Amino acid sequence: MIEIKNLKKSFGKKAIIRGLDLTIPDHDFLAIIGRSGEGKSVFLKEIIGLIKPDEGQVLIDGIDVTKLTPKDAEKIYQKCGYVFQFAALLDSLNVFENIGITLLENNEPEEKVLPLVADKLKSVGLDQDILYKYPAELSGGMKKRVGLARTLMLSPEILIYDEPTTGLDPITVKIIHELIKKTQEKLNATTIVISHDIEVFKYAKRVAMLNEGKIVYVGPADTIWECKDPYIYQFIRGLKEGPIKIK
Repeated sequence: MIEIKNLKKSFGKKAIIRGLDLTIPDHDFLAIIGRSGEGKSVFLKEIIGLIKPDEGQVLIDGIDVTKLTPKDAEKIYQKCGYVFQFAALLDSLNVFENIGITLLENNEPEEKVLPLVADKLKSVGLDQDILYKYPAELSGGMKKRVGLARTLMLSPEILIYDEPTTGLDPITVKIIHELIKKTQEKLNATTIVISHDIEVFKYAKRVAMLNEGKIVYVGPADTIWECKDPYIYQFIRGLKEGPIKIK
């Protein structure tokens, strides 16, 4: 279980996260939505320790990781896999090296790493014929899947995706969403997805909305279209007008 309690983060005089509270049960599939600039990516990076909060707690299985030394926190974060918004592949490495980087850096022989990488490629719907291609030779959707394959190499219990469908065409968006859902079901992993794409509601179990640095709504994904909250109603329908009344 992940528990976020009174989390706060500012950059200079600008407050980004303003007393955020959220509980994410084990094996949940949670989509976090909100307007651009609301601090969704900052929030995720606080969960996995890339950004240190100013105040508050981030408890993973009851342990407050904000209070741990980097060495002790690393043991907890081994449970987590983070898929970056733009895949964050290393341009100088080929697909095989990008996916197997952790094992290769620990001096595992290539002949041992290769079948593991090939298996992860297959799990994200890619063929071995791209093993020795470089990121510049891949489409946007392929890069996203290679980024996920790299994350899956460590069999994480918690999977976190930062805008996994940004910049992709509608067909590829559906493929990525289905892949995320399939991965969640296969690993039974706690899954958190930040997204602007309301199609994610078809796949997630729950939806949380971030507004002005706080979670203002948490509810089932399959009933969010029935939500009577004016702000949420406005957001998910792409309306630009001010708050509206719902009969």
